[in-house]
Amino acid sequence: MSSRSIYRTLRPVLSSSVVSSGLGTGHGINGHVISHLPTIRFLSSDTSSSATGNRLPGNPLRTADGKVISTYWGIPPTKITKPDGSAWKWNCFQPWDSYKPDVSIDVTKHHKPANFTDKFAYWTVQSLKIPVQLFFQRKHMCHAMLLETVAAVPGMVGGMLLHLKSLRRFEHSGGWIKALLEEAENERMHLMTFIELSQPKWYERAIVFAVQGVFFNAYFLSYVVSPKLAHRITGYLEEEAVNSYTEFLNDIDAGKFKNSPAPAIAIDYWRLPKDATLRDVVFVIRADEAHHRDINHYASDIQFQGRELKEAPAPIGYH
Repeated sequence: MSSRSIYRTLRPVLSSSVVSSGLGTGHGINGHVISHLPTIRFLSSDTSSSATGNRLPGNPLRTADGKVISTYWGIPPTKITKPDGSAWKWNCFQPWDSYKPDVSIDVTKHHKPANFTDKFAYWTVQSLKIPVQLFFQRKHMCHAMLLETVAAVPGMVGGMLLHLKSLRRFEHSGGWIKALLEEAENERMHLMTFIELSQPKWYERAIVFAVQGVFFNAYFLSYVVSPKLAHRITGYLEEEAVNSYTEFLNDIDAGKFKNSPAPAIAIDYWRLPKDATLRDVVFVIRADEAHHRDINHYASDIQFQGRELKEAPAPIGYH
């Protein structure tokens, strides 16, 4: 029996079960409506319209050439709308991942090196800053993109190693895995925002490729050897990120850099007003970096006190 015949036979039963189970209704999260489209499992995984007879329920997802994306694995497509009824266009994050950052955070704080490890971390970051400044100078957009490709690494490395440690020792992480992965994802969203405004040139992509490879391995080894050193290095890196974005803001205010409209992804991610500008975006990103600065200095301080991260509450959702 063909898949079309199976669907024609089962359609009345499926329709009634969909209504009774509530699959055809929408559910709201923070004012956003999510419509669950019922899924039909076919015997064939053929995704062409001829196989399904264009009779898939709801509004099935399609590829660029019009072919239906198979729902064979039972994952129903979802349609999310904003409170104003417009469609949610992002797949890289959902409405409940967006937030309004705390921009009142002190962006001038600095952790004064108190011991050899602190001084080593501080001067390591200062030495890395010199070639970056010489290369980018006042090219803020390019600088920001390179910065974010590096800044997203520590949280991922730390979260990954804590994840493996939790599995290896059969113990909880105290929420630090989630906190560090949140940091990594937030940094990645900074990059996704900037590439909406400017595309890197081929040689900048080559630099990112090389720098990320070196930095990932170096940071991985440093975290294995001394997590408190790794977090301190990240804390100082975030301090420099705050300083870089402060210079970016100053040049925008001075008219040296065009204050263009904010990209749509930034407006949705940080819940900015529709008339937000690039300055608003840089302002909230700087606040994010200041929060990451605090998290990593805090993590390092915990370990300098001879304690493990799991013994202190993780700052989950600290924005």
